[in-house]
Amino acid sequence: MMGATGNRLNQVGHLLEESLGVRSQETHPRLSPVASPKDVGRRPLRGLGRVEIEQIIPDPDQPRTEFNSEALTALAENLKAKGQLHPLHVRWSETAQRWVIISGERRWRAARHAGLATVDCFFHEEPLSKSQILELQLIENLLREDLSPLEEARAFETLLRLNGWTSKQLAETVRIPASKISRSLALLKLPAEIQDQVEAGAVPARTAYELSKLTNSESQRRLAEDSAEGRLTTSAAARAVRQRQGRSASASRTTQHTFFADGPWRVTISGPKNGTYEELESALLQVLDEVRLRIDNNVRRTA
Repeated sequence: MMGATGNRLNQVGHLLEESLGVRSQETHPRLSPVASPKDVGRRPLRGLGRVEIEQIIPDPDQPRTEFNSEALTALAENLKAKGQLHPLHVRWSETAQRWVIISGERRWRAARHAGLATVDCFFHEEPLSKSQILELQLIENLLREDLSPLEEARAFETLLRLNGWTSKQLAETVRIPASKISRSLALLKLPAEIQDQVEAGAVPARTAYELSKLTNSESQRRLAEDSAEGRLTTSAAARAVRQRQGRSASASRTTQHTFFADGPWRVTISGPKNGTYEELESALLQVLDEVRLRIDNNVRRTA
């Protein structure tokens, strides 16, 4: 009996001593491992979190390269007043040990301008190919209309090359009309100086597209200069291109298309029998420009 009691005391003796304040060895709180830089700021819902702004870097391959300083200042003021409404999309770079922006670089720049210490982010965990990253960036920028015409064209060209896609496949992927891609890519065939004029906003992209139909670069330059000087509208450029191609405004072989709108209005457009719907769309856009110009000039009657 005494032996059993002694054994029991030996088993619980250290608990009795500890209850009296006696420590047989030094004890220290066990600390959690130091967090990886990748996990700092992340919440239990790992897909979202708040990260220090200095832990984020822009993507050098981002299709957008120009950022309007006035627009950034306005966005910075909005961030200070209302906070960040949309998170940045980022991916982790083991090489840089930083988060790299997939989309939202404009918001990141504005947040830095506003002096914010942290920003909300959506973390892309899965590995992404260069093509997938560019596709996400392109869709984001297209939705926000953030790309210049030439930036957009270069992004389209890169996606076509990386994936071996046709224009139709690209259009289905980014969910835009194939004609938009065709018009955009045509800008890259223009001489470098005309591309610079488009980039600077001196020559409208629609006018530049019409000029791309010419094979004579000198004619393209002369018409581009007229456009930059305000002497040539998009519709006038289209007529000039047709004349230089040897096609009269009233070709002998023509066809008509009539489109009905709500109410009493209908739109009839005529053109060559071998024309494409992309060309028809371009013509309608030019007419729309002319209608908007008349509205801007307070022309109220159609007759």
